[in-house]
Amino acid sequence: MSTLLATLGRWSYRHGWRVLIAWVVVLLAAGGGALAFNQGTDNSFSIPGTESEEGLKQLSRTFPQVSGTSAQIVVVAADGDRVADEPYASGIDELVAELGDIDGVLAVTDPFDETVSGLVSDEGDAAIVRLQFDGQGASVSPESKQTLSDAADDFAADLPDGAQAALGGDLFAQSIPGVTITEALGLLIALVVLVVTFRSFVMAGLPLVTAILGVGLSMALILLATAFATISSTTPLLALMLGLAVGIDYSLFIAARHQDQVRGGMDPEESAARATGTAGSAVTFAGVTVLIALIGLSFANIPFLTTMGIAASVAVAIAVVVSVTLTPALLGFVGRRATGRSPGRRARRRAAAAREAESDGDLPAERPAAPAAAERTNRWVAMVSRRPLVTAIAVVVGLGTLAIPAGSLALALPNAGVLPESNSARQSYDLAAEHFGPGVNGPLVLTGTIVTSTDPLGLMSDIAAEVEDLPGVEEVALATPNETADTGIVQIVPETAPDDPATADLVRELRAQHDRLLDEYGIDLKVTGYTAVAIDISDRLGAALVPFGLFVVGLSFLLLMVVFRSIAVPLTAALGYLLSVAAAFGVVAAVFEWGWFADLLHVARVGPVISFMPIVLMGVLFGLAMDYQVFLVTRMREDYVHTRTKNAARADARAVAVAAVRSGFSATARVVTAAALIMFAVFAAFVPEGDSSIKPIALGLAVGIAVDAFLVRMTLIPALMTLLGEKAWWIPRWLDRILPKLDVEGEAVEREIALQDWPGPDSRAVVIADGVGLEAGDTPLFDGLSLEVDPGHAAILTSTDPRASRAALYTLSGRVSPTAGRLRVAGHLLPGREAWVRSHVGIAALDEADDPLAELRDALTGTPGVLAISGVDTVAHGALRDQAAATLRDAAATGEWTLLLTAADPEAARRVLSEAGWTGASVTQVAAASPRTSDLSEVTA
Repeated sequence: MSTLLATLGRWSYRHGWRVLIAWVVVLLAAGGGALAFNQGTDNSFSIPGTESEEGLKQLSRTFPQVSGTSAQIVVVAADGDRVADEPYASGIDELVAELGDIDGVLAVTDPFDETVSGLVSDEGDAAIVRLQFDGQGASVSPESKQTLSDAADDFAADLPDGAQAALGGDLFAQSIPGVTITEALGLLIALVVLVVTFRSFVMAGLPLVTAILGVGLSMALILLATAFATISSTTPLLALMLGLAVGIDYSLFIAARHQDQVRGGMDPEESAARATGTAGSAVTFAGVTVLIALIGLSFANIPFLTTMGIAASVAVAIAVVVSVTLTPALLGFVGRRATGRSPGRRARRRAAAAREAESDGDLPAERPAAPAAAERTNRWVAMVSRRPLVTAIAVVVGLGTLAIPAGSLALALPNAGVLPESNSARQSYDLAAEHFGPGVNGPLVLTGTIVTSTDPLGLMSDIAAEVEDLPGVEEVALATPNETADTGIVQIVPETAPDDPATADLVRELRAQHDRLLDEYGIDLKVTGYTAVAIDISDRLGAALVPFGLFVVGLSFLLLMVVFRSIAVPLTAALGYLLSVAAAFGVVAAVFEWGWFADLLHVARVGPVISFMPIVLMGVLFGLAMDYQVFLVTRMREDYVHTRTKNAARADARAVAVAAVRSGFSATARVVTAAALIMFAVFAAFVPEGDSSIKPIALGLAVGIAVDAFLVRMTLIPALMTLLGEKAWWIPRWLDRILPKLDVEGEAVEREIALQDWPGPDSRAVVIADGVGLEAGDTPLFDGLSLEVDPGHAAILTSTDPRASRAALYTLSGRVSPTAGRLRVAGHLLPGREAWVRSHVGIAALDEADDPLAELRDALTGTPGVLAISGVDTVAHGALRDQAAATLRDAAATGEWTLLLTAADPEAARRVLSEAGWTGASVTQVAAASPRTSDLSEVTA
């Protein structure tokens, strides 16, 4: 991947205008589609398959008057007045009549209707006018909403002084999140951090440009998707936060690597290619981890949450692609101005040390030798590594303390009670709770089929009496069958608010009565209503937290084990992630549940937070935490591997490991610090004036990023790795063998650069190997293979153990990665360019084919190039030899073929080639390193 990205970075650098124009065209096309087909977002939440959802569907078919969304106008008389007196009574009568004419209104409930109870307060100073709409909130037209608002305003204007009227209800309970000037301050802070980091206004602007373009494209695609799917209003804002944060950071990582290299004297074009291949590989890996975590939100099996995860993952994926294409393109425009202001004497000393190390021939240009790395150790990591045990204990205890409030974290879907106090729906919510009790804002509905009943009214009255005696029930507001007497409802007003845990307990108690009521009355009753739906969603989300937590922790462990070839590093990373999540939950609970700093952060109402906050925060923070882990610890591993090899004879392993922790940290801390500050600023900017739904998520992410970056990755992890020493890099050999190899930090690019002049300008060889060897786990298969094969020539590999020569053939043809030596095939260095070689170098396994001649003919039908033939002995005798020679002769007439062959009898192979007119066939003896290997299945699969 790193070599492919390096090639992409070089091309983008050279064709900057093409890349920029292409992205702008894509953005304009997506924006045009969004403007033309955008259907708007929808704040309705549902969970298919739950009892509450099934109940609503049943009501929509049989009792539509109570199944759709609702609104209410709460009327409060002036002090000393009663709503049953004039002018209130006549005004309410006129209002009821006017509201009934609004398009989409199925029914308007008059609070003075004798068949309805609970809509006039006990003191008689307040009344509620209820409206029932046809369908859900998204189906109510803006014109109907405006007509309703105008009618409520006119009614309120005609009331006596001191009286109040507030419009609210389910229809107005959800606000539409928007972007305010406060969020722009996050970008301003990000710009300041970038300027300080790059010491250049030009370079500081690059990550902002790429991030804004990526966010614009993702927003346009999300709005365009509303034409085909239902998307909640929270989704675009979450994608906006993530897209800005990761878009700036990913471009920052690439641009910072480029700047360091250009300051060290590297050609800007070469530097852009290398930075895209190295830092771009880490960016791609980090982005993939975020994508997996976001798509993992589907664990909850809740459609709107799955859609939210997919939309956010699109924003992250776009940020990755824009970073690895547009960033090098913009670097091409900047040219040598990328160096910015002089970095000072300390940085010049580092660059000089790096060039000295390069001149020693030990490292590529950007990798300083161990002494230089030690000079770069900063004071923070030095302090941490001097007292690692104290540091680790302090961080764990401190974060554990910070997580204590998380035990009281309550979850609920947002309602009008969390809207700003200036909002009419919030005023209606508060007035209703004050004069009628908190439960009036979240009524529950019991519904069932009563078609077999001979006394529908009496049946519903009996059930209402049963329900009214349950603890937690304030009153039964309505118990009635529908017009056709086949469905009945019991509307229950709880004693507690919709988001109070006691209301959820009441829903569970009502469902616990199901079997008893079924036996006694013969009715299959369901608990439904929007409050019940919200409770079911919260319960489903709560139940999904543990499986999702196991998924992300397990995934982080596996991914990091693959990247770092270690057991301890993934364990410490997973521990750090859990601490970060717990601390973030703790801070959110302290603010939104306990009320700490609630006024400062403009929290509208202290209470439960939005139900999907924990799972979204866990998913997003997982991906971002892995970003920092990869960027920091990968460099530590590189320094450890290099220093361990170089100083093996004169330094103990623990000292080398500790030095690698310090040098690796020092080399990456500046960029990681800048990236964390930027992410913190972007997320924190959405807190003070953010929407009530997004505010706890933004606060949790801001705290989680700060904790994870500065306390976990840059403090706890170095301390733990110092304590572990060389054991941090231990992994069982059998496990190392079966794990896939990932080039996260672009080792293949650095190796290509280091060997770019090998084998020299005078070499014509299509295949050249120098000391190539191969091991399968602990078992060497062959070693010390050196050969050169010119165009149109053939090389015959033979060995005392045919398995060794066959392994060598598979290695030369790109099917197996060499574990030692240098190898270039058709100008491509292996193993970095293995994918290209594998797709362009054919192979014919004659010794395994049922029809060797057919196998040979099929392999030679492609474009002339390099062909590997295993077991030429199979066709080296009699008529088979003549036919094989004819096939090779015909192939040679179509173009120039370079052959790699294995044969137990080299002379027999020579005779086949000679008869085919092939000249220049050389014989190479492959040294069989181990006779213990029984087969090659484990390396040739």
